[in-house]
Amino acid sequence: MKVPFLDLVGPYEELKAELDEAYFRCMRSAWYILGREVEAFEHEFAAYCGVQHCVGVGNGLEALHLILRGYGIGAGDEVIVPSNTYIATWLAVSYAGARPVPVEPNPETFNIDPARIEAAITARTKAIMPVHLYGQPADMEPIMSIARERGLKVIEDNAQAQGARYKGRRTGSLGDAAGHSYYPGKNLGALGDAGAVTTNDAALADRVRTLRNYGSKKKYYNECKGFNSRLDELQAAFLRVKLKKLDEWNERRQAVAARYRAGFDGSSGLTLPLVPVWAEPVWHLFVVRHPNRDGLQQGLTEAGIGTLIHYPVPPHLSGAYADGKWASGAFPVAETLANTVLSLPMGPHLREGQAGLVVGKTIETLRNLA
Repeated sequence: MKVPFLDLVGPYEELKAELDEAYFRCMRSAWYILGREVEAFEHEFAAYCGVQHCVGVGNGLEALHLILRGYGIGAGDEVIVPSNTYIATWLAVSYAGARPVPVEPNPETFNIDPARIEAAITARTKAIMPVHLYGQPADMEPIMSIARERGLKVIEDNAQAQGARYKGRRTGSLGDAAGHSYYPGKNLGALGDAGAVTTNDAALADRVRTLRNYGSKKKYYNECKGFNSRLDELQAAFLRVKLKKLDEWNERRQAVAARYRAGFDGSSGLTLPLVPVWAEPVWHLFVVRHPNRDGLQQGLTEAGIGTLIHYPVPPHLSGAYADGKWASGAFPVAETLANTVLSLPMGPHLREGQAGLVVGKTIETLRNLA
């Protein structure tokens, strides 16, 4: 038996009738941009997150970018970001014209370390952008406390954690605003690129709605230099179907994670992710650490187990940020994680037998590496 890293066929097979009906409903409507499906999804997802406003946009990167633009954050400003994250978090800041300021993560949770944030704040800092990485909430209470004391905005990067909870509250409702990605592999995945902004800030929601549509509320009357970043009707219709299954599918992910954690307990040299008592992660990814990560990955590949590395190059060492002139060693925690993390198969359609095989082959490979 081979185990793929992610099964994207299973979701369609499970929801085929509903997804097909959503497709034909859109085709019959002959309305494909900013129509009833988008409006309905925005209402439903806002209610799911527990916020007043949701604005559908083109993708997760643009969601973060438009939030920054909506708050007037740009040239000369700084935004605190995790040193350990997908580069889209940083790119959103750069697209707004601001400067990303990296802060190291807690190596046990992989998320930004609140204790390190204050030292990174300067007179130019305008916002903090924590990421709920791999589906686990960042520690938001101290982050919000710092932000309120300093007059800073908090923008959640919730690309990987739809449905997760922090002290009982959904991610996407914890800061001033949040950017969501519905990339197909996400917990709530569209069948193409899609994203959204959630917030309780009515003024921000209004600005993002204008910015996403060429800076226009009324066709041909442009209030500002906006963008073309609109969630289309078809993707919104698909997302409405999948949103109804999100909690159930997240519970399946949690069951896989529990199987892994029990199966790997005591495995030599393998470091499992820490789950704080206040966190209810939704396991977008199940990421382990091992000093011989490459050897472990090779052994699992040979055994037919799909794995990926999230992420092999920290943003500060990427060519995209060579202008930052960060040398190797500038952010050692992020660099250590990049060299030791490995993502195991995860998803709501991973069967019990497959999860058991992953555990068995991983333990076997670790013994061979010893």
